[in-house]
Amino acid sequence: MIRKLLIRDLTLRDGQQSAFATRMSQKQIDKVLPFYREAGFYAMEIWGGAVPDSIMRYLGEDPWERLEKIKASVGNTSKLTALSRGRNLFGYNPYPDKIIKGFCHNSIESGLDIMRIFDALNDVENIKSTVKYVKRFGGMADCAVCYTIDPYHSAVERIVAALHGHPLHKPVFTNEYFLDKALQMEALGADMITIKDMSGLIPPGRSAEIVRLFKKHLKVPVDFHTHCTPGYGLASVLAAIVNGVDVVDTNIWYFAGGTAAPAIELVYVFCKKMGIELDINMEAIAKINAHLLDIRKELSVFDMAKQLPKPFNPLTDRIPTEIDRFFNDAIDAARKDKEEDLLIFCRAIEEYFGFPEPNELVKKAQIPGGMYTNMVAQLKQLGQLDLLEKAMSLIPQVRMDAGLPPLVTPTSQIIGAQAVSCALDQQKGRPMYSNPSNQFVALVKGEYGKTPVPIDPEFRLKITGSRDEVPYDPSDYEMQENSVIEDVGVQLAENEKELLLLELFPMMAHNFLSKKKLKQAHVTT
Repeated sequence: MIRKLLIRDLTLRDGQQSAFATRMSQKQIDKVLPFYREAGFYAMEIWGGAVPDSIMRYLGEDPWERLEKIKASVGNTSKLTALSRGRNLFGYNPYPDKIIKGFCHNSIESGLDIMRIFDALNDVENIKSTVKYVKRFGGMADCAVCYTIDPYHSAVERIVAALHGHPLHKPVFTNEYFLDKALQMEALGADMITIKDMSGLIPPGRSAEIVRLFKKHLKVPVDFHTHCTPGYGLASVLAAIVNGVDVVDTNIWYFAGGTAAPAIELVYVFCKKMGIELDINMEAIAKINAHLLDIRKELSVFDMAKQLPKPFNPLTDRIPTEIDRFFNDAIDAARKDKEEDLLIFCRAIEEYFGFPEPNELVKKAQIPGGMYTNMVAQLKQLGQLDLLEKAMSLIPQVRMDAGLPPLVTPTSQIIGAQAVSCALDQQKGRPMYSNPSNQFVALVKGEYGKTPVPIDPEFRLKITGSRDEVPYDPSDYEMQENSVIEDVGVQLAENEKELLLLELFPMMAHNFLSKKKLKQAHVTT
């Protein structure tokens, strides 16, 4: 029986967000939609993440209209998917059930098929409401286990800590930890489980182990998601495929590699060699790619890599014999769990095609690329870039003090910003945590949910003024003011979808809706 592998295309959401700061306009997206209808991807991630905020903020476009226009064009040929941060939805703050319910209902009504749901703390309690409402309104719940790693401590650091009476914790983020989270999600009613590595930090050996474990114990399909930033992406995707994963996430050629996910074209070559059927139309994908090249040039000011891969169409272009051999050798290495060889062969393939080199700083620091760049930007703004190394060295301590949260959005940004603040404290001779951010206080307080490791009550007292954990209380939630625009005499939000934008993105939605209503009034007068 021929094995089939399903493909979730990320190009129009995670792809453009990772590589081009989420600046694709609807006009640019419209150019490729007819070909997406022919491409036959299992799923297309086109919404969520930074898309709703960014297109209002920078493009003056309506997030709901984007979802609806893509659905109208693609129809049911691919399942449309979005990324949601559980109780935080698309923002950084937790929301009560009435907001989550309205958001899920309107998303599915507007054409969404699959909601990928994750929680930054891997706190399953935080995704329950979204799972419930997505399924109630006819959508599929794709529950994501966030991959993360324990802080690295040298043997010397561990000995010193033990001698001072503060032994460092044993590893928390084991394969069994991730499986336990996945099983809890499956019990909630997840229709599929994603191993979500937002940072690209999962090496192929670990990818293989976790996929095997999930496939052995889970009844629902397993998806694998990663990025190429530190150089593991392609090898880890291949390891996942070899070990039986059901779905992999990819981007189309000119939006792939670097900070984004691996290219579907390379996955296609691997699968063809292994006799795995993808059931996608590579001719249509080549047509999309031709437009993406033009779009990438139009977005050049936002292009983080500034490095185009060589043109490549696996249907028409011949791969040189020596490079073709690397594909075969990589497959062999993946099958034999030879991680080092697999990485060498996959890197050679990417180097030949001209994809960006691995980001060694991210690889060495073992933190997400976005977290690193935000810390750099924060210190540059303060004129204190020389403190970067110190701030980086404080991340393990800050993270441990805060209950060892996974380094994914938004906790990665909270921990990174606090590490910078602590470095500034030390520079000025002040105690660490002299200026905890509001978000850090909320994290330590318990408003974001349960941390993987319990927070020391004395530390919580120091940061929040109380030893007791205080979880998020939805009864304290206050709806945003839906004011009247005096110039035109209409409210900012005139329907539920606009009200939801106002709740999730108060400032951006206020500006966007004000301009929208003023423009509408001008047109009708």
